[in-house]
Amino acid sequence: MTAKRIIDHLERLMQLHESLFELSKKKTEALKTNDTESLKAYLTRERKHVSAINTLEKKRMAAVEEWAASEPDYDIESPTISDILNWANWPERQKLQEVYDSFILVLADLKQQEVLNSELIKQSLQFVNMSLELLQPSLQNLNYGESSKPSEEKRSVFDSKA
Repeated sequence: MTAKRIIDHLERLMQLHESLFELSKKKTEALKTNDTESLKAYLTRERKHVSAINTLEKKRMAAVEEWAASEPDYDIESPTISDILNWANWPERQKLQEVYDSFILVLADLKQQEVLNSELIKQSLQFVNMSLELLQPSLQNLNYGESSKPSEEKRSVFDSKA
């Protein structure tokens, strides 16, 4: 068996991840402008992308296992693309290597973008929490009894003069 199916699956996975990366950049802009409606729409589209990626990844894994089963001398139990590249000697090896390298770069860009989005969300939540704390009155202002005048220094029984 050749690597044609594996290459096709990897190319489609790369396209989906590139699309997810573009979506992630739009999500960043929505976070920056506080556009919650757009953010909701992007998150919905993102979930669909992730679902499609999971389905395609299962197909890619099945194709890799099928390839490994068809090779008589190949004995690695759970082969990876790296294992196949190190072992195989067929004409599509160069194409598989190119697609694999491009895919790794797309994944790195996506990861970096998602780290940025995570930091933006974290900062937004910190701002919201700080704003809520500023808006809530403190407990000292709500208590009745002691006036707001500076109180005399309170001493315990053991510190008092006889």
